[in-house]
Amino acid sequence: MSFSKDFIWGAAAASYQIEGAAKEDGKGISVWDTYSHTKGKTKNNDHGDIACDHYHRYKEDIALMKEMGIKAYRLSISWPRILPEGVGSINESGLAFYNHLVDELLAAGIEPYITLFHWDLPQAIYDRGGWKNRDISDWFAQYVKVVVDSLSDRVTKWITVNEPQCHILLGHVDGSHAPGDQVSIRDAFIMMHNIHLAHGKAVQTIRKFAKKPGIVGYAPNPWPGIPFSNNKNDVEAAKNYSLSGTTRGLWSNTWWLDPVLSGRYPEDGLAYFKEDFPFDIIQGGDLEQICQPLDFLGINMYQGAIIQYDDQHGYIEVPRKTGYDKTAMKWLVLPEILYYMPKYLYERYQLPIYITENGLSLSDWVSLDGKVHDLNRIDFMHRYLKELKRATTEGVDIRGYFYWSVMDNFEWSEGYNERFGLIHVDYVTQKRTLKDSAYWYRKVIESNGDIL
Repeated sequence: MSFSKDFIWGAAAASYQIEGAAKEDGKGISVWDTYSHTKGKTKNNDHGDIACDHYHRYKEDIALMKEMGIKAYRLSISWPRILPEGVGSINESGLAFYNHLVDELLAAGIEPYITLFHWDLPQAIYDRGGWKNRDISDWFAQYVKVVVDSLSDRVTKWITVNEPQCHILLGHVDGSHAPGDQVSIRDAFIMMHNIHLAHGKAVQTIRKFAKKPGIVGYAPNPWPGIPFSNNKNDVEAAKNYSLSGTTRGLWSNTWWLDPVLSGRYPEDGLAYFKEDFPFDIIQGGDLEQICQPLDFLGINMYQGAIIQYDDQHGYIEVPRKTGYDKTAMKWLVLPEILYYMPKYLYERYQLPIYITENGLSLSDWVSLDGKVHDLNRIDFMHRYLKELKRATTEGVDIRGYFYWSVMDNFEWSEGYNERFGLIHVDYVTQKRTLKDSAYWYRKVIESNGDIL
């Protein structure tokens, strides 16, 4: 058994990371515009003012996507490009850009999968309290309606929120992402609850106003535990680790999955954080509104931990071996995450799964022959996709895979230091070069994964 005949092979990117045109055609300011222009916040003080200039070069970029054979492109919409103040007046030029982008994709035979929020929160919304203000869920729903009204006559694939745990915890607790705050744990829970509410109201908005029937999902980035061995105790320990509300504090997976998919906060997590969790934030009907029926679960998969059974604590994390295999960002190479995490989540939530992001950063450059020979990326993708294929053969309902990212781009606080793309971008000249991995991926797509 291989991938299903209608399996979706795609690639992904996000608005702030590639579009540029940060102050053009009426676009409003986002928290990432503000943060990246604050000295010392990003590597080399890099920012997304130009990025990959995708705003002006989208036709060229889509032609390259078509050349590499991808069937779907996961893009995000910039909220402040549509509503410069977050609410109120619509920026028609911003809407026009996304309309043209969608039309170009469809003409190229590439289906758009639209993510409605990928971290570029309007600064004006942040100034009104941002995610600490309960009203943000209604503001988000208003924005979603504008997008749905404009695009849903052609777009049928929707993702509400991308990696909410990264946006809330890195941006508002750790302070290493925009907006760079360091709030209390109590405030973090308030923001968590409000972003869950925003997700739920967005789903309701899409269902109510979409002009064409479609599918709706959600894309967190859960952190998987991989068993140290095939011993049943290790396997069970790794699963318990992955589905715990206490394993990694606020980063524990079920804080970001259970409310959305099961209509409750994790009981073990509530007990663990009982002194910090603001139970009064949950109003009547909130959890029902958060837990809207979904068509799929998107998961962004990059890292994980190796877990061994421990008879005292239930599980322990096995230290990484000396000289462990790592990406350019020093992330552990652990292909089994694409087998175990989809399996754990499908068994628990019974929703079809898309891998909405998976990839790695490498130190790529254009060689003397004018090509980019990223052999390690090919090896990485091959290893991970084989594990994903293994999950499908065991009955896990996996509908698609989106490589991150379609092109090199602005990697948030890392600036332009990291290259994740299938397409190499020279940020000075904006010249694009398909990497060897792009041509290899085309062969995978043409064979529907049979060559793996």
